[in-house]
Amino acid sequence: MNMQTTDYLLKRYEEHYEIEDYQGGVPRWCAGCGDNAILTATQRLCRDENLPPEKTVFVSGIGCSSRFPHYMKTYGFHGIHGRALPIAEGIRMARPDLNVFVNTGDGDCCSIGAAHWIHAIRYNMNLTVVLHDNQIYGLTKKQASPTSPIGTKSNTTPTGSHLDALNPITVTLGVQNVSFVAQAVDWNPESLYEIIKAAYKHRGLSFVRVVQRCPEWLPKVFDPFMQDPSKILLLTHERGLAPSAGLSKLYHNQEEHDPLDRDNAFAIAANPEFLPVGILYHDPKVPCYEDLRGAGQARSIEMIEQGFNAELDKYTVWPEGVSADGQTGE
Repeated sequence: MNMQTTDYLLKRYEEHYEIEDYQGGVPRWCAGCGDNAILTATQRLCRDENLPPEKTVFVSGIGCSSRFPHYMKTYGFHGIHGRALPIAEGIRMARPDLNVFVNTGDGDCCSIGAAHWIHAIRYNMNLTVVLHDNQIYGLTKKQASPTSPIGTKSNTTPTGSHLDALNPITVTLGVQNVSFVAQAVDWNPESLYEIIKAAYKHRGLSFVRVVQRCPEWLPKVFDPFMQDPSKILLLTHERGLAPSAGLSKLYHNQEEHDPLDRDNAFAIAANPEFLPVGILYHDPKVPCYEDLRGAGQARSIEMIEQGFNAELDKYTVWPEGVSADGQTGE
């Protein structure tokens, strides 16, 4: 064995990661919170895909779900309320070599961050976006969110919410340039992992809504779906989810749905009788904005410094007789 081969094998060995390599701080979510299941599935994905922690970044806004970056031993950015997506887009433009994930909640994404959500779908940048949807504001102690079911009693709607809940799947499907939309439930780890894995492998903006439990503020809202598997519609297709024998045995209610059929995806998502699980839409041909704009082009230190100084010069008050380049006039 020559030295070049030895070096290669050593490098491959060093690049092998375990679950522990992605485990950051100890999660402080409530026992039974669906965020824990999403975290486990994501850490498993990072391990199975052997993602270098130094080449991986998690971005979030504000809310229970947005503590996600604290629990990943990778780069992370805990942003302000509703602004996770533009931050992630900026990272993607500057560093297209990174694996960029966004974890956001139903309030963070669908309320204060709604405008960013819509335009992020339209830009279709290569981001894996996971919406943690427990249908309530959890961190601020039980206020109705845009996805709260009609009649939900909360601190802001003590007599029950008056409006039908916003459907994140149908909204996303209605945006121009949408390329990947899927839905999972936190209480089925197999399908949750497979859907997040498919989202990561898609090049473009992958939008995954995870229907997740909040044991503290809405403890029973998803009990009908957990106790009666026939209320779950499992979507299968050769270009979508290929369920195992165990998953098929659990969920008898299945539909062969082509992820390229956007109209049928919308009809499935809008049907109130079932909760669809699987990949609703997937079009890999939609162009990514960073490709159109030549993101990550090589920039020397000198170029960065010149650009930075040029911006500062716009606000500099120069002494009388001194020009912007520091030269003294005659």
